[in-house]
Amino acid sequence: MENYWTSIKPINGLRHFVLVNETKEKGNIIFLMVSVLDSEINFKVTYEELINGGNWYEGWINIPKLQSITQGYFDYKSSKKEEGIDEIFINEDSLFNIS
Repeated sequence: MENYWTSIKPINGLRHFVLVNETKEKGNIIFLMVSVLDSEINFKVTYEELINGGNWYEGWINIPKLQSITQGYFDYKSSKKEEGIDEIFINEDSLFNIS
């Protein structure tokens, strides 16, 4: 599974994310995605949404800065933070576990 992903549409104004954790919830494979630029922008996505949803490119796509960091990011940062994940826990087998 690719660890680096580019969202077709900006998510809170950003498009480059890493897959930092994989878990199972209610029989579904769930991935924890975190923005490369701002760890406050993180979310869970199902395997189906990531692979088959048509909203993601595997790897980081080289795109102009104004398309990879949009005004939506600045709007998000200046507004009240949406409900998100307060802490990020990394599984022992995660590529990003450095302890």
